[in-house]
Amino acid sequence: MTLTVAELDEAQLLERMLPLLPQGHRTVTGPGDDAAVLNVPSGQAVISTDVLVEGHHFRTDWSTPEDVGYRAAVQNLADIAAMGASPTGMVVGLVLPPTTPVEWVEGIARGLAEATEPAGVGVIGGDLVAGEQLVIAITVHGETFAHPILRSGANVGDVVTVAGTLGEAAAGYALKLADYEAASESAEAELIARFRRPLAPLSAGVAAAAGGASAMMDISDGLLKDARRLARASGVTLDLQSDSFTADVEALEPALTALGREREDAVSWVITGGEDHGLLATFPAGEEVPEDFRIVGVVGEPGDDPVLIDGQPPTLKDSGWDHFDRR
Repeated sequence: MTLTVAELDEAQLLERMLPLLPQGHRTVTGPGDDAAVLNVPSGQAVISTDVLVEGHHFRTDWSTPEDVGYRAAVQNLADIAAMGASPTGMVVGLVLPPTTPVEWVEGIARGLAEATEPAGVGVIGGDLVAGEQLVIAITVHGETFAHPILRSGANVGDVVTVAGTLGEAAAGYALKLADYEAASESAEAELIARFRRPLAPLSAGVAAAAGGASAMMDISDGLLKDARRLARASGVTLDLQSDSFTADVEALEPALTALGREREDAVSWVITGGEDHGLLATFPAGEEVPEDFRIVGVVGEPGDDPVLIDGQPPTLKDSGWDHFDRR
């Protein structure tokens, strides 16, 4: 018989979870008190939060609990990286239906640990409650020893850069949506793995801050949508160069072949697909950009459309992920 959370009280469930979670080197007081205590030597705290709902942000039949925990942690850590900051601690809230297997909750804890421990980040508290639907709520704390890098700092003449991959998570999602059975260790299986566990360039955020980035944000909802957000915040236009994404498109060809799709679909995955959690950043022209970043465009004067591709308004049908879009 599978042990469910309904058969344990909160203390017993925590006894199974807490030993699986890292404490982190910034933690003074971890789980067990009314609140956690962190060392923040810089005096500047950076905080971000996300909520993931089963059936909307993850599916238990598509991903293991370890995958879900890992992905939940990474997307929050990417927000801290996008501020040019280092993560210091994470708190996690779980809403658990009574039929939830205890081993699923333990898997979430292991996945969180796999993502946070390499960064020296502690999972330092949170909350467990009963509910009708699985929900994961994460708040991550960080610190910056310089000024935070905001979306609003891009200047006309800056170069536009990207760190990380583009389109892999979207291609993996398309494969899963089509119920494609990928052979083990195949290119298609690798793309599905990137959907389940994005390879976010977390260390690149601090490098960007040290390298003089003028603006930056996490690419979570698609390059096009997030570039528009950064452009509007800065009062500029971002002109992206399509030939900068040739390698990204070519990397998705196995998914095109498997699904019988056209090259335009790969272009759409690259430009509008989200959840790779790369970084979009601008740097002053003439400055050497950090090695994790590549130049993909330039910053221009504000115009009718905040983002252009090769000097023209985008014609892609999809504009990126929207939490309230009912498509």
